[in-house]
Amino acid sequence: MIQYAAPLMCITAVTEYWMPAFAGYDKRAMTSPDLPAELKSALDAKLQGLSRNDAAPRAALISQTYRDGGGSGAIRTEIDALAYALVRMPATYAAVTASLDALRVLVPDFAPASLLDVGAGPGTATWAAAEALSSLTHFTLLDANGALRALALDLGSGSTRLRAMTYQRGEARAMLAAREAADLVIASYMIGEVDDGERQALAELMWAKTRHTLLIVEPGTPAGYARIIALRRQLITAAAHVAAPCPHDRECPLASPDWCHFTQRLPRSRAHKQLKSAELPYEDEKFIYVALTRAPLRQRRARVLAQPVITKSAVTAKLCTDHGAVSTAAPRRDKIAYARFRKLNWGDAVFDAGTPSTE
Repeated sequence: MIQYAAPLMCITAVTEYWMPAFAGYDKRAMTSPDLPAELKSALDAKLQGLSRNDAAPRAALISQTYRDGGGSGAIRTEIDALAYALVRMPATYAAVTASLDALRVLVPDFAPASLLDVGAGPGTATWAAAEALSSLTHFTLLDANGALRALALDLGSGSTRLRAMTYQRGEARAMLAAREAADLVIASYMIGEVDDGERQALAELMWAKTRHTLLIVEPGTPAGYARIIALRRQLITAAAHVAAPCPHDRECPLASPDWCHFTQRLPRSRAHKQLKSAELPYEDEKFIYVALTRAPLRQRRARVLAQPVITKSAVTAKLCTDHGAVSTAAPRRDKIAYARFRKLNWGDAVFDAGTPSTE
């Protein structure tokens, strides 16, 4: 998703110019953004006896710290860790799940056996990966926060797949250096917690420990987008290839103040609503991600950058393509194209059929 401050290049007559083919996929196969039953049950058990009056102010402070660009230093106790999990785990899980689903659409045969979760916190990304990728059998988590590590081990103790996970406590770069490489490496909502120099060194090491795919997820803010773009540029130089969401390995075609981000809607639990003093039964999490692979994809797909606009005469969609960012429309008179465009949603991948022509 993108916030637009200036118009993008526009291609109007779709039937005479560039035309994407809808990359239809069975959305029933996509992972639910809601927390899995095992994790919900474990969190509910931890809630027994918890004072919401004690947890609410801690949750508000932790949330504000993250919004201000801080890290997990404010999480020191068991109540802190549980408050954080209740207010942030659902949104983080939904964002990582959406990112993994986008990767699975583009690389349907992706079947990693091992996961390395860097800056794992309460294990949110590990739960998301376990739910989205049944092939995973080995889970290694790294984080410096003792309270979050204890909570992650407690939550995973009742899981058939995660009870045997390995969770090492220590600073990310030092712990990474001693770990074996993994098929899938994830850094979820953590690279913003380190300065630029450390971030570059950490990215280099994460890539060195990646056998197949590195997934980095950040908040969908201009700052989060800037961090993703910087690491994307750095790792492409190190021979990485972008699998998602970009349809190319070149520079991002967007210029400031535009930035790319996506949104995932997720349900709120009763406890979540209470701790966040929220009334709506859902939350929209804005996030940005990049999935980098060792080998290039055989076929690139464009990405829908904003919810298509449907009128009586046409459906217009903004797309990031191998040829740059474009706006293209399917007129109602072209029934096939119009029907395809009506199915498009913000963030969907579509086939890039080629370079615009003037036929």
